Amino acid sequence: MKAPPFAYVRARSLAGVFDLLEQHGERAKLLAGGQSLIAALNMRLSAPELLIDITRLAELGGIQLRDGLVRIGALTTHAEIERSAEIRKHLPLLAQAAPHIAHAAIRNAGTFGGSIALADPAAEWPACCVALDAQFVLACRAGTRRVAARAFFKGLYATALNPQEVLTQIEIPVPGPEYRSAFVELALRRGDYAIAGLAAVARNTRGALSDLRLAFLGVGAAPALARGAMAAMEGKRASPDAIAAATQALAKDLDPGPDLYSSAATKMQLARVLTGRALAALAA
Repeated sequence: MKAPPFAYVRARSLAGVFDLLEQHGERAKLLAGGQSLIAALNMRLSAPELLIDITRLAELGGIQLRDGLVRIGALTTHAEIERSAEIRKHLPLLAQAAPHIAHAAIRNAGTFGGSIALADPAAEWPACCVALDAQFVLACRAGTRRVAARAFFKGLYATALNPQEVLTQIEIPVPGPEYRSAFVELALRRGDYAIAGLAAVARNTRGALSDLRLAFLGVGAAPALARGAMAAMEGKRASPDAIAAATQALAKDLDPGPDLYSSAATKMQLARVLTGRALAALAA
């Protein structure tokens, strides 16, 4: 299939983007990496009147470390994050997750902000941002506001982003040196969307885990924070009994639905397997 007809504008400034969004509202779509949007257009799943190309807005790119925060521009590509020495040093969870995103060609073009704004429930970055307590900087003509990742994702492809706002930057606090991270996922083939995945962060104090965050992807309509499993492991070592208690708690944390390939029961079992693997990695 071919995309429906639409108008196209290459934005020269954020102010120009705000003008167009105020004029066209939800009838306009922002074009960043385009790895999801172009496919949706070609399959007639999206039919905007206007595409606003923001790829040339330099102020939306880059990775900076300042005041204990890593600031990642929304147009930073998956590949740039994967290759970044700053990310590997300060936010290893992102470095661990990046190779799981599709294939190299997609990672070279797709953007960090685009993945977050789309809010695909099987995408890696939203779950990572929830686990890392990220803040999203949303801008419009009236100014900017910050929304915590845990409050940003509202449901299936639904976020707190308003029609006249642009996600410009992601701010992530740098975990202390005692923190560990683990990213694990299961897919039918390398590069496919995850059947289930888990982004995990915790403080490791001589093998005991605290401030644990377990954010799942692929098992619900939005990233799912497994609060019961987190509470079950708080302050404990990753012994077989403690891991068993955490995996049992997932029954109240998660409510996965089936997809084309996996039943709800299969997804729950995979979530338990991933939890055991992640907890063992965090405690190592």
